Amino acid sequence: MKVLVVGNGGREHVIARKLCHSPQIQKILCTPGNGGTTTLSKCQNIAIPVEDFPALKQLIVNQNISLVVVGPEVPLALGITDYLQQPNLKIFGPKKSGAILEASKSWAKKFMAEANIPTAKSVTFTNAEIAKEYITETPIVIKADGLAAGKGVTVATTTEMAYDAIDAIFQGKFDQNNQSVVIEEFLIGREASVLALTDGLTIRPLLPAQDHKSVGEGDTGPNTGGMGAYAPTPIITPQLIARIQQEVLEPTLTNLQKRGIDYRGVVYVGLMISPTGEPKVLEFNCRFGDPETQPILSLLETPLEELLLACCEQRLADLPPISWKPGVAVCVVLASGGYPGAYEKSKIIYGIEKAETTGAVVFHAGTKLEQKQLITDGGRVLGVTAVGSDFAEARAKAYAAVDCIQFEGMYYRRDIGSRVFNNE
Repeated sequence: MKVLVVGNGGREHVIARKLCHSPQIQKILCTPGNGGTTTLSKCQNIAIPVEDFPALKQLIVNQNISLVVVGPEVPLALGITDYLQQPNLKIFGPKKSGAILEASKSWAKKFMAEANIPTAKSVTFTNAEIAKEYITETPIVIKADGLAAGKGVTVATTTEMAYDAIDAIFQGKFDQNNQSVVIEEFLIGREASVLALTDGLTIRPLLPAQDHKSVGEGDTGPNTGGMGAYAPTPIITPQLIARIQQEVLEPTLTNLQKRGIDYRGVVYVGLMISPTGEPKVLEFNCRFGDPETQPILSLLETPLEELLLACCEQRLADLPPISWKPGVAVCVVLASGGYPGAYEKSKIIYGIEKAETTGAVVFHAGTKLEQKQLITDGGRVLGVTAVGSDFAEARAKAYAAVDCIQFEGMYYRRDIGSRVFNNE
């Protein structure tokens, strides 16, 4: 089997690395890939942008690709799965009609209301001044309606912050097409992520994870695509995951079916768990999360290709329960200085080989190999991931590996997973 992995982030590196372990898979092409995927034994990077659908289609034909795994949300929202459809080709990732779950927060809100899925109260506005008039108290949550690479959410603790966030959205900070804003009530509780696989007929959760969105320690500063994650999170107990299955995942799948949406891929649910244990949906994503995928797939025992193919072929219900390695996995993201704002690229990276002698795995996100030298090529550069028998061991191994790595301007949070220690 030949596989095409579309994307160039840490999520795509961990997916490709996991697939490399399969004897069924002969070759993996990554478009465009990164400095990490190019070093994998069965992998080859092809410099095709994720939005160049005609070139990707031609590559699939020329290389006799039989499975496509789409990593990022942008090509999914643009309809890559619809465009690439052809006989004997399996594509893991929803069509455009399903990807709107992530591509439009206002659409997702209406969807949740229709399906009676618990979520925060919200109002959508297409006019900045009217949106500002709505705000009478803080804290309140301001969200760009469209895609914003995980950075379009502001928890405004003052009216001025709320106004600034609204102005930024309508002025095109995230995308010129983002011309509406969703304003939500502020929920109190603990955040967690549940990623589930679905073939359109059955939906199965993976290990629950917890992400650290804010750039600063103590969960301060602007939102990012994620500064670190760990799995499984103790916040989501077996009893709570059963409730999430019943109150969120099953209604999501049922409502997709009612709308005639054939959804085959990942349904990512961002949740707020209230102090009394009530789950409410903060957001949906239509793909594997990054960096949650790094710790989740690091613990996956069931061959990844078996799950992907079962989703594509609508036989997920026929598989045995998903098998997991014992223990905990922790991922610490190393970012370029200035991220999520302006940052410089092309900084030489040192120490990855030494880091991996500690037992951790360094997943590449914003890197590229240039003249046999690994350099930075993005905001989030590396995801240092370690597995341990318990949380303390996994976290210590991850940070021991982080200490081996250097590049100019390197920034990371030193408190990934502190909520577990503080029982927050």
